[in-house]
Amino acid sequence: MGRQERIDLIRKIERQTNSKILVYITGDRHGLETKISHDVFPFIYKHLEKIENSQKINLFIYTTGGITISGYGIVNMIREYCEEYGAIIPFKCLSTGTLMVLGANSIIMSKMGQLGPVDPSLEHPLGPEVQHPQNPTIKGRVPVNVEDVVSFFDLAKKEAKTTSEGEFTKVLSMLSGNIHPLVLGAVNRSRNEIRFLAKTLLKQHMNDEQKVASIVSTLVEERFSHSYLIGRKEAKGMQLNITDVSPHLITDIMNLYHEYSQLLQLDAPYNKETILGKDLEKTVTLHRSIIESEHLTHTYSTTVRLNRVQVNGPQTGMPLEATASVLIKEEWLQNNDV
Repeated sequence: MGRQERIDLIRKIERQTNSKILVYITGDRHGLETKISHDVFPFIYKHLEKIENSQKINLFIYTTGGITISGYGIVNMIREYCEEYGAIIPFKCLSTGTLMVLGANSIIMSKMGQLGPVDPSLEHPLGPEVQHPQNPTIKGRVPVNVEDVVSFFDLAKKEAKTTSEGEFTKVLSMLSGNIHPLVLGAVNRSRNEIRFLAKTLLKQHMNDEQKVASIVSTLVEERFSHSYLIGRKEAKGMQLNITDVSPHLITDIMNLYHEYSQLLQLDAPYNKETILGKDLEKTVTLHRSIIESEHLTHTYSTTVRLNRVQVNGPQTGMPLEATASVLIKEEWLQNNDV
C-alpha cells in the first residue's frame, strides 16, 4: 500500500471515532532508532493548522520514548486545536509516550498495546564515564536513571539499616564519589519535574486528586524497572481512561499500524550488507519517523551511500571485504509520495 491507502484507513478510523487523526511514529528499527524531540514541533504545527479546530483529535502514536518536556509540549499544542484530546495505541507507547497519554481524555489500546513507567534517565555532561566494551581507549557518558538513585537510598535504609545522620552521610559520600554531586542535584530536579508534568497532564481531564496521585505514583516509582510493560488490562486497572471499542475499529487500527511498520521497516534491523546485496555501490533513503494526517505527510529520513571496500584484517593483515557507509543527509521533509 501507499499513502492513499493509509489515508483511506485514517479516514475510516476518523469516522468510527468521530475525531481527526494525527499520526506520530518514532521508529525503533535497530540501528536507526529515533526519539520524541523538539524538532517535530514545526511539522506537527503544520498538520494541526490543516486540521484546524476540531471537537476531538486522536493522536495515533508509536514510540519508545524521548525528551519528556517535548512530549508535554506536543500534548499542550494539540489541545490548542481541540476540545478533547485522545490517544490511540496500537503497540509501543513507552516512557515519554506514556507521559503524553496521561493527558488524554480517552485512550484506545489494542491487545498488543504497551505503556511503561515514566521514570526518566538523565543525560548530563558530568554523568558517569564508562569504557567502550570493544575499545577501552574510548569512554562515554552513561545516563543516570532517576529512580535508581532513589532506590539506592531506599536500599541503604532498609537493608543496611542506615538510621543515624553519620551513617546516612557515609552513604551520600559513597554515591557522590561515583556520581557527580551536580548530577545528583539534577536527578532530584528531574524527579520533581516528571511528577509535576504527569500531574498537570492528568488534571487537564481529572478532578479526583487521589486518583491522580495514585496514577502518578504507580508510573513513576511503583513498577521498579523502566523496561516494565503495562498492558491494556493493567492500564485499565490503574484507572487510566481506557475506552472499549469495537473489534472492527481495532482491526482498522492494527492495519494502519502494519502499514507504518512496513514503511519504516520496524521489524528489520538495519544491515548495510543486506541492503547493498551484490551491488558494489548503492545510495538509499531510509525512512525513520513519520508524522501524517489526512492533508500532509512528513518523514524523517536518512540518505546514505554504501560501498564495497577492501580493508586489512586486524590480525592477519590480509585484505577483507567490508561495507563502508557515507552519510549524505538527514532531515525532516514534507513527502506525500511515500
